[in-house]
Amino acid sequence: MSTSTTSLPPVPPLPTPQLQPLPGVSLLLPLSRRGTGPELIMLVPDLGESVLAIEHGIPSPLIKWAEESYVVAAINASALKSPQQARELLLEVTGLLNASPTCDLKDKVGLVAYHTQPWSLVGPVLNEIPIIKAVIVYGTMEEHSNHPFRPKSTPTVQHLAGKAAPNSFQRRKDLMQYTYPETKDASFAVPFHPGFHYNAEAVSHTRNLTFLKENLGGPFFDLEQIWDKHTYYEFENRSVEHTMSTMVQEPYVNHVPTLTGGIGRKELTEFYRDHFIWKNPKDTTLELISRTIGIDRVVDEFIFKFRHDAEVDWLIPGIPPTHRDLEIPFMAVVNIRGDRLYHEHITWDQGSLLMQLVPVFGKETAAKLRDKNAVTSNGLFANLVS
Repeated sequence: MSTSTTSLPPVPPLPTPQLQPLPGVSLLLPLSRRGTGPELIMLVPDLGESVLAIEHGIPSPLIKWAEESYVVAAINASALKSPQQARELLLEVTGLLNASPTCDLKDKVGLVAYHTQPWSLVGPVLNEIPIIKAVIVYGTMEEHSNHPFRPKSTPTVQHLAGKAAPNSFQRRKDLMQYTYPETKDASFAVPFHPGFHYNAEAVSHTRNLTFLKENLGGPFFDLEQIWDKHTYYEFENRSVEHTMSTMVQEPYVNHVPTLTGGIGRKELTEFYRDHFIWKNPKDTTLELISRTIGIDRVVDEFIFKFRHDAEVDWLIPGIPPTHRDLEIPFMAVVNIRGDRLYHEHITWDQGSLLMQLVPVFGKETAAKLRDKNAVTSNGLFANLVS
């Protein structure tokens, strides 16, 4: 793709988290461009100074859900004293959320219990709060076996740490149970906690989004358009600033075969500026083969094509231009949070790439060593591109 002369709009600033602290409750408004969304209550361990933290690309639960475009109210475990008091606090919080002008889906509230202690107080009274239309609970297999409580009529998802037999959990429209054998306790979904498990939490979060968007009616974004705009800024207009504007506060990119990319806004900006956007040859094109759209990600199969007339250090570091026309099978798994990219996991066939650059033979070499006449000498010269 050649560099476009099309003028670009000004780079929009990232939204700044505006925390509204209440006694025992933290309220955070949506961090998407839309600025509005459904209501979500979270029961969390006391997060302290990490309530708005982002460490090593991992955000606090409030930041993550606000970036998904939810109006978030996090209730600290210490703020809940009894089932009756929990009921009164939940009614107060739901009333506060409903009154917020940033709430665009009234009278439907989701609840995520990241902590078993507050859930033990909220669970018994949840049926008295009909405005809560979807419930997500993190726990353990042991806790579920001993106290299998769930709301009688509210659609529920349970994420259970520990191992379980394949047929020992429920998969129904009103109750979805998932187990995570690589985890040990319910805190696997709480960042900055010793029991946090990044991959298990990420899988559970995708399941949560599928569940909440169906039961709360959104929010929905055009993921294809978001991804296409990102690649447009990368390869057509070649704007580092606009490329980064399509991403959340602390994104990351991982090019798996060469371990190139960047973690966090500063490092990733430097990577795009110094190693990617201006290092791709001018005739670079992406030939799309297939595209799969999920609730929070786009998966592309495509062929990355260009003439190797400059060193492309993120892809083939240390190899000077060969002026060959290259076509490499690629796959991109792109996670989108709200209306911005969170991460890109990019893989490609490095073997195919190297074979296009470096003449390589297989069993022919052994055959010619065994019998000098088995293979014609100097045949590779005819295939070299000058």
